[in-house]
Amino acid sequence: MNLSGRFVRVWQRNLIVYRQTWKISFLPPLLEPLLYLAAFGVGLSGMVGNLQYRGEEISYVEYLAPSLIAINIMNSAFFENTYSSFVRMYYQKMFDGMMATPLTVEEIIAGEIAWGATKSVIGTAIMMVVISLFGLLRYPETLLILPVSVLAGLAFGSLGMFFTGIVRNIDLFNLPIFLFITPMFLFGGTFFPIDALPSWAQTVALAFPLTHLVNVVRDAGLGRIGPDFWWGLAYLSIFVVFFFPVSVRRMRQRLIK
Repeated sequence: MNLSGRFVRVWQRNLIVYRQTWKISFLPPLLEPLLYLAAFGVGLSGMVGNLQYRGEEISYVEYLAPSLIAINIMNSAFFENTYSSFVRMYYQKMFDGMMATPLTVEEIIAGEIAWGATKSVIGTAIMMVVISLFGLLRYPETLLILPVSVLAGLAFGSLGMFFTGIVRNIDLFNLPIFLFITPMFLFGGTFFPIDALPSWAQTVALAFPLTHLVNVVRDAGLGRIGPDFWWGLAYLSIFVVFFFPVSVRRMRQRLIK
């Protein structure tokens, strides 16, 4: 691919715009864990009680807290590189303007995906601070979640950019959200262990990138760095290696006619 370090300029442009509304952007990752922990951690935890996770008995709120971070990583990157990137491309014509400069299509798309990953890191850092106030994360292993959010942000950002290269109008993003994001959100080991699912559903869940991200973040948050942690990182790495060039190629086909 015709890619160089100039993609940072695209990332820098998005950062400058983000700095104008950063106070509003901070609110979702700041308030979301509080709402989830209040609704599920307090309300549902009393009904569920403790559960077994990989041979260790933990409370339901300890099980839930890391998955909130994983969900935020997915949503931040995916929605940034679908709705936000589509608006910049289709309505604001930003990509057309960038293509009139020495920037290549590959550098424009790489800068967009890198910015999606950055949004994931920012949200992750905020949520880690909030959840840590409740004593639900174990340090120093939890600090590994930050570099994981970079990798996972690239994975879900690439996936989002792939759909941006496919859909013809912004309303059609409802389809990948309904078919991919919502099933992962519900059945990716976020709110209950996938062991509770039928065997065929467990196989499907293991194909979800969010399932592996949840496992990685939960292992780090609980201070359990074992083989499953590294297998999850390997899965996410392979996902990036595959979907990043695929998304760039699809966007190139859309932008260059």
